[in-house]
Amino acid sequence: METPILNAHNKSEFEPAHTAEHLLNATMVRMFGCPRSRNAHVERKKSKCDYILDSEPTPEQVAEIEAKVNEAIAAGLDVVIEFMDREKAAAIVDLSKLPDDASETLRIVRIGDYDTCACIGAHVSNTSEIGSFRIISHSYADGVWRLRWKVVRIPYSM
Repeated sequence: METPILNAHNKSEFEPAHTAEHLLNATMVRMFGCPRSRNAHVERKKSKCDYILDSEPTPEQVAEIEAKVNEAIAAGLDVVIEFMDREKAAAIVDLSKLPDDASETLRIVRIGDYDTCACIGAHVSNTSEIGSFRIISHSYADGVWRLRWKVVRIPYSM
């Protein structure tokens, strides 16, 4: 297969946090039936994502979100990259946030059977490389739930 030509990526992600964002988005879609985050700011020290929700999640739901993301991390899911044309990709992922100037060939990221989306960012190769997902705080206003979170990386030691 010929090497696809993709749009340039304008930032450098911290791979564990960016991959955790995928798991968080999939968890939110599964639990609340909402779209993936409206906007996200993912960094090494802390991150935030905004979700359009009808009501604020309960404390129990917030704890469940954190638990489900950590379960997916602990499952050791492989992160697989594949390339496909827009038509084929549209049959399996939501392309509504795709920029107008996106290339015809898209990069699809699959994290086990937990999440699949079009993405040109950097990722770990297996969720076991992420560490722990921690919700720092959250707020709700005007139908937008803002979630602040971080990835805690615990160094391996013998």
